[in-house]
Amino acid sequence: MKYEILYPEAFPVVRINLQRGEKIKAESDAMIAMSDTVDVEGKMEGGILSGLARKFLSGESMFFQELAANRGPGKVLIGHAQPGGIMDLELDGSYGLRIQKNGFLASSEGIQVDTHMQNLARGFLSGEGFFILNATGHGTIFVSSYGVIHPINLEKGEEIIIDNGHLVAWPDYMDYKIEKASGGWISSFTSGEMLVCRFRGPGVVLIQTRNPDAFKGWIQSMLPVGNSSGGGLSSFLND
Repeated sequence: MKYEILYPEAFPVVRINLQRGEKIKAESDAMIAMSDTVDVEGKMEGGILSGLARKFLSGESMFFQELAANRGPGKVLIGHAQPGGIMDLELDGSYGLRIQKNGFLASSEGIQVDTHMQNLARGFLSGEGFFILNATGHGTIFVSSYGVIHPINLEKGEEIIIDNGHLVAWPDYMDYKIEKASGGWISSFTSGEMLVCRFRGPGVVLIQTRNPDAFKGWIQSMLPVGNSSGGGLSSFLND
């Protein structure tokens, strides 16, 4: 499998060249275009329980797309819904990759993707929920983000504090804890940060330069407020 990330500056896509018999798996609806030698099929990796876990526990689709070059070599273009970056990573089987919700885009055949349960405190406080994705195996994985993906490389013992809405992925051997952004809850609330994640090296943490929840809040703040006469967005659109 050969690939190239096109237009990395904004709205990137991945062009993948498959030899006959090669296949990739991708998030549902990731395929933009493909050669007529390539077949696309929905697959529930790991069986129905794994599919249900991805859907109801981590917020992902139950099904992956399997794109297979069954009738000869072919090309596939894949992308993601958010206006943000795509990064390719190689896993060698020695560690897994934790991925936040909506961060997985696609991978080669040798990668397995399932759900991972965070501990009670992390799941309750992190904003990502109790379950995140876990990728293991040998091969290439593509992660996506809202905004550009920025790697933060930590040396042994080095620590970094990251807003939890900006996390994309991190190796499973890195530990982190959730804490208040400031010394007290009032200060944390008034600062607009509330909760942050403290990571300790060694390892590389991938972050996204924009926060999807913050963008959602900004959009909502721009919409007209509903009123008793039937206002709100529907009224605004009908004016």
